[in-house]
Amino acid sequence: MDWLERTAKLRQWTRSGTRAPHKPLLFLYALGRFQQDADGELRYSTVENDLRQLLAEYGPANRTTPAYPFHHLVSDGVWEVRTDRGPGSPGSGVQELRAVGAAGQLAPELQAALRREPSLLGRMARVLLDLNFPPSLHGELCEAVGLELEAAETEQLPAARKRRDPRMREQVLTAYEYRCAFCGYDGRIGAVPVGLEAAHVRWWAFDGPDDVDNGLCLCSLHHKLFDKGVLGIGDEHHILVSQRFVGHSPAAREHVTALAGRPLIGPQPGARPVAAAYRSWHTSQVFHGSPRPATAA
Repeated sequence: MDWLERTAKLRQWTRSGTRAPHKPLLFLYALGRFQQDADGELRYSTVENDLRQLLAEYGPANRTTPAYPFHHLVSDGVWEVRTDRGPGSPGSGVQELRAVGAAGQLAPELQAALRREPSLLGRMARVLLDLNFPPSLHGELCEAVGLELEAAETEQLPAARKRRDPRMREQVLTAYEYRCAFCGYDGRIGAVPVGLEAAHVRWWAFDGPDDVDNGLCLCSLHHKLFDKGVLGIGDEHHILVSQRFVGHSPAAREHVTALAGRPLIGPQPGARPVAAAYRSWHTSQVFHGSPRPATAA
């Protein structure tokens, strides 16, 4: 059985380019949970809120319910549902899924294949991402569903290796009141923040913890520039801008060079600011060159 081909051919409702990523989102979520706990199952009433949030953030604009993919993914041969009554899904009704204790998991044949060949999980996830989402969303989507994609594409994670805490993003965004700490951007679509990310100051790959005092809420642009070493944080929690950055347009001046010397926005009182040790690591290991002098107010 070619699991990659089956993954690429999930049955999805389509019309005139309308997006319907319901099944891919559930599948990605299930792969992430399998990677964390290969023996676990996903009870609908327990994961419903997680799935609803994924659909709200990465799904289409029209309102929908996670009950739809929870039931219909069974038809693709990669997912099965059981209830308190026995095997089989009761349908796509929210109340019925809750009432009969519906629980889903990857199909047993797929679970066996993933155990035999751990790198298959990463390849399947790549197919789902590439066919359903733009590259700019891949990283944050993997974080949202708890997938360690690079590790999954090579070998099984060593048991001793730490895993990212999926709660960090929400904790950091809350601490900074859903505003970019550099520019104050706070865009939303309805109640869902758009273009705001939780950035590690000391990178997770270099033992940076998933703690609020190692995080910043940043807009997508400033997150990228922070990780590229264009931006940093000084000893007094003021913004550093590298002298190596060159940008002559009004946009470059407004969004980058004019930030030099400005204080960070947030975190809110009671939340821990970025710890000195993590600021120091970022300055020495990521930030490029010397900082520009503060701009005139």
